[in-house]
Amino acid sequence: MASAAERFVLLGLRLGRLEDGLVDSYCGPEDLARQVETEPLSDPAALAAEADALLGDLEDGWLRDQVQGLRTYAGVLAGEELSYSDEVERCYGVRPERVSTDVYAEAHERLAALVPGAGSLAERYAEWRRSLAVPRDRIAPVLRDVTEVLRERTRALVELPEGEDLEIGPVEDEPWWAFNHYRGGLRSRVEVNVDLPASAGDLVEIAAHEAYPGHHTERAVKEQRLIREAGMLEESIQLVPTPASLIAEGIAEVGPAVVMDDDLVGRLEAALRRHGLTEDLKRARAVREARRPLRRVLLDAALLLHEDGGSPEDARAYLERWALTSPEEAAHGVRFLFDPNSRAYAITYSAGDELCRAWVDGDSHRFARLLGEPIRVRDLLAGVSSGS
Repeated sequence: MASAAERFVLLGLRLGRLEDGLVDSYCGPEDLARQVETEPLSDPAALAAEADALLGDLEDGWLRDQVQGLRTYAGVLAGEELSYSDEVERCYGVRPERVSTDVYAEAHERLAALVPGAGSLAERYAEWRRSLAVPRDRIAPVLRDVTEVLRERTRALVELPEGEDLEIGPVEDEPWWAFNHYRGGLRSRVEVNVDLPASAGDLVEIAAHEAYPGHHTERAVKEQRLIREAGMLEESIQLVPTPASLIAEGIAEVGPAVVMDDDLVGRLEAALRRHGLTEDLKRARAVREARRPLRRVLLDAALLLHEDGGSPEDARAYLERWALTSPEEAAHGVRFLFDPNSRAYAITYSAGDELCRAWVDGDSHRFARLLGEPIRVRDLLAGVSSGS
């Protein structure tokens, strides 16, 4: 009889055949992938029943959390009636909650002090970003260089497996800004959407989020420690509608703050100068920190669309007003929220950031634990509530 971990992997692969992009990465046994590829497509209701059976055989723990996320997604595909908030909570272990727009207004005030000038804050912020935009044909080369600087800094934080590596390339017409495609074998391909404007500071954040010490680092370290050394088959598949995704986004959001110091800022600015870029990264970080509360705006827009019955126009206006995005970026955000794999995923950025940031609390050793251990969302919630 198949093990629980093998049943989980098969369930994830079968669901992935029904919805492209649901399997974020897979580096497990090829025979399991071939088995699923040669099967007839599964019925979503049958996969929901398969998940129920697996849940009944599992004790409380990390694997059960992931299966619950898949069970929820399969049920949605099968047409089960579920509110948006229930869907999000059952997938990710955290219930979406709105915050008062006063929180956003306060963030706007802090941002206004960092971006002075004439016109509205949205106009000034947009002009500031335009003045720093990297030409699209230079985005990937700059990203490659800052990634190498961050890689060396990450080596001081966690032991990177021998042979880990990644490549970087530009893409167009995607619903996201950047994406890490983990290929297995300790390797990734990071893609950056050159349709969206990016400053040098943005590219530093993208490199930290997608590569070092973010997504690529987590996946490579866990492949080495948990799959190769500990034999944890369940870690070989990364699935979008699961709590592991929320923690992964939290790692990627918190990572830049963990590794950044004056020495690293100096080395990054030196790398940027080789491309003719002279952005003040300390100011860029200050602006990003002032904007951090605005990460929740995307989730508010998702609630507006999927729970309140708001229109795409309502959501675009909300994003423009509170996230200070351009009309084009707001439209891009709404497109993201209508993607089947992204609508519930919107919570992972803000909630992942808040939970991981509070749990790590500036402790690099705790952050390293997130990179190499299968920690549960409820562990983060318990640790934050207890202050430990």
